[in-house]
Amino acid sequence: MTDHVSHPYDTHLDIRYGPLELVDVQALVDASTHPWYNQTLCKVNDSVVRLGVVRGEYHWHQHDAEDEFFYVVAGRFIVDLEGRSVELAPRQGFVVPRGVRHRTRAPERTVVLMVEGAGIVPTGD
Repeated sequence: MTDHVSHPYDTHLDIRYGPLELVDVQALVDASTHPWYNQTLCKVNDSVVRLGVVRGEYHWHQHDAEDEFFYVVAGRFIVDLEGRSVELAPRQGFVVPRGVRHRTRAPERTVVLMVEGAGIVPTGD
């Protein structure tokens, strides 16, 4: 799913790796050229693990029925909430609870893993 009109992101909701397959995150990071690339890596029970290779900022949004977990692999990642911002460094994570309005930003090329319900719409509800 790529929506270049309202959201200029390169978002892929297909599940890239199945059970018992090696998940090669570095190969996807190396191949990524878009400033906001997002690929679903795999499904685990009722959740998915997504890879983001990002630079810039995402729009303000919320997920009414799903929590969202961010884990920074490399770079700096900022989660803006109404009233405060949380900056994550490599090997740090953060949960945005369902219903909380937020946006994410990356001032430099950043690699982040996200864990969220398989039915979540990444651009928000």
